[in-house]
Amino acid sequence: MTTSTESLERKIENAVEQLLREHLAACEAAAAAAVREGFRRATGPAAERRRRGQPARRRAASERRSREEVAELEERLYEAVRAHPGETMTVLAEAVGSTPRQLNRPATLLRRAGRVRSVGQRQYTRYFPMGD
Repeated sequence: MTTSTESLERKIENAVEQLLREHLAACEAAAAAAVREGFRRATGPAAERRRRGQPARRRAASERRSREEVAELEERLYEAVRAHPGETMTVLAEAVGSTPRQLNRPATLLRRAGRVRSVGQRQYTRYFPMGD
């Protein structure tokens, strides 16, 4: 009986040691990959620009919309709210033919003017017309 128990213990020991070796090998590979990535970033084009004192690349500045364009979007949004009361900005943006982000300013202007009211928060905000 003791030999089979000892044999079982040895098998368990070997299995645990094998799992431990595999885990350590995986950790070593992950650490090596992280070090390679760190060196790649430290020696890449952005690091080279920093060493030369050049500024980082910047995105092109977007054009500011004219008041007429915002007013036109405001009217189109108001008509969409009247046609689809209680809808979210995503649905209204599709009706207007714009993106929800582009309609942020026109929606704010409509709420301030008292032409539209909003109920809810964030993506659950619903818009209702207040009057003609």
